[in-house]
Amino acid sequence: MRGSFTLRYALLALVLAVFSYLYGLDSRFAPKNGDEYPYMHIVRMTAESGNWLPLQSEMDGIKNTKPPLIFWQGIVSTGWANEWTLANLRWPNVLYTGLTAFLLFLAVRRFSGKSQTGALAALVWLSFFATYRYGRPFLTDPPEVFWLTAPFLALLHWGKSTFESKFLFPLFAGLCFGLALFAKSFAYIVPGSLALGLYYWNLRQWSIPQTLIRDLYKLILIVLLALGVFSLWFVLDPQPDAVWREFVLGENAGKFAARSSNYLLDLVWGGDSIWMLIVTSLANAGLLTFVLILTLLQCWKGRRFLNAEEVLLLLLIAAFFIVFSLPSQRSGRYLLPVMPAFAALIAIHWEQLPLWGFRIALVLQGIILAALSWIAFNLKMSDLMGDAGSWTYLPIHWWLMIIAFVLVVIGLFRKNQTKALALIGCFLSYCALTSSLSPLEGQLGRFSAQTIAQVQGKEVWIPCDYRAKDEEYRLLLPGAQLHGYLAKDASNLEVLTKAYPIVAVHTPVGTLPAICESCQIVGQRMEMRARHSNDEIKAMLMGQVGEHLFVMEYLIATPASNADVLNVKDACR
Repeated sequence: MRGSFTLRYALLALVLAVFSYLYGLDSRFAPKNGDEYPYMHIVRMTAESGNWLPLQSEMDGIKNTKPPLIFWQGIVSTGWANEWTLANLRWPNVLYTGLTAFLLFLAVRRFSGKSQTGALAALVWLSFFATYRYGRPFLTDPPEVFWLTAPFLALLHWGKSTFESKFLFPLFAGLCFGLALFAKSFAYIVPGSLALGLYYWNLRQWSIPQTLIRDLYKLILIVLLALGVFSLWFVLDPQPDAVWREFVLGENAGKFAARSSNYLLDLVWGGDSIWMLIVTSLANAGLLTFVLILTLLQCWKGRRFLNAEEVLLLLLIAAFFIVFSLPSQRSGRYLLPVMPAFAALIAIHWEQLPLWGFRIALVLQGIILAALSWIAFNLKMSDLMGDAGSWTYLPIHWWLMIIAFVLVVIGLFRKNQTKALALIGCFLSYCALTSSLSPLEGQLGRFSAQTIAQVQGKEVWIPCDYRAKDEEYRLLLPGAQLHGYLAKDASNLEVLTKAYPIVAVHTPVGTLPAICESCQIVGQRMEMRARHSNDEIKAMLMGQVGEHLFVMEYLIATPASNADVLNVKDACR
């Protein structure tokens, strides 16, 4: 393996990739989005019912929000919710992500004839922030990406013989697409079949008659088989009318409703415009966004000399982009299945790409590492913690930060190592992010065993800023009967202590709550805040990190009666 990405760099990047995806897998602060909480809720409620279907939920309007495959996966990995941990919920998705990377390696190695290029494609895809963010948490994306990309990677791996397959490949593709639909949505059959149609059309030298005669029946077979697998949900679910109403009409057809004034205006202007879809799709590459832009520019400049595999990769990307520009809700997350194709293009053009895109990645990594170190130093030197404890790291954290800084600096100034170290730096940045929040995963950010024992079986009210946020608190207070109130009221101690018998309240770090004489502090921990005002952000930039980035959460027992609040709507629902 020659060039700027040698075997030594490949092995180092692989080790760091595996470590970064497994490190902090059970962390509450792992990069994700809020969908994980409702998914966890549906898994827990369905498991407690003792039946695979129908899916169960206490949330209004969120029950059949996704097909059952992802929830069945969670039921199995947690032993019917008896082994309820984030790690148990998430590890199957990490496995899906790893398998996708492995298939990408095999396909690119086969058609390029170089193990170096195949390894690069897999590692570049793993280094994308969107892959890291959505490829680990308990979300639908990893199964969807795996099953949707498997047929296209098979075509790239086996080439023309696969295209000419009359029944074997169509059956394989139909089954894969069906499992993708059963994991995410039947809507994905549209971009999947369109991409395959473009593939066949390209193979027939853009001859429509030849494509219709020789390949149309294959597409029909693939679509029917995929939809047949998805339709099993209606057959197996004892409440198919609810599936139709909540999932087909609500979750999917609703995506075409105008988001603001009208459909056409939304298409060209605003946060859901086609331009934002382009930006967010490119931003899925994270730190390597400018490397991806350079790759696409190079493909455009050399468009007359693209090989067959590059054309197929670009057709796959185009098919998904065209289809997902049609719904009025446009998100780069919908294009996650084509990110492996982007990674393959970067790997193919790796040696020809200019260095400045990689240097931008290294600068961004340096900024992230500097910011994390600055915040850690401020918290370490802060005396705001008081009785909560101290913000301390293991020595390995500081070694990680030093090594990452050194490699970033080397990458900026040594041209022959810039590209490889930019890739490796992505994984080091993810490790640094997880390590920087490690104090909150220990005693500082958790209730004591005594507190947990004290609230076993009792009604406890906690702040909710997202639906099903109580699922996170079930990991902090297992065995308690949790209810939610609006998170914006979390610092209103006087009202909360009069309303709820046991309630979690927030105070600034280092400040004890002012409570009534008959109230009692049951437990305490530190929590990281999710939303900040502009003034608070400015104050943090001036060094007041502890005062605004974190809060103290106290669990307080009060004389209030349960009877007064049990019928109040739960803010987590």
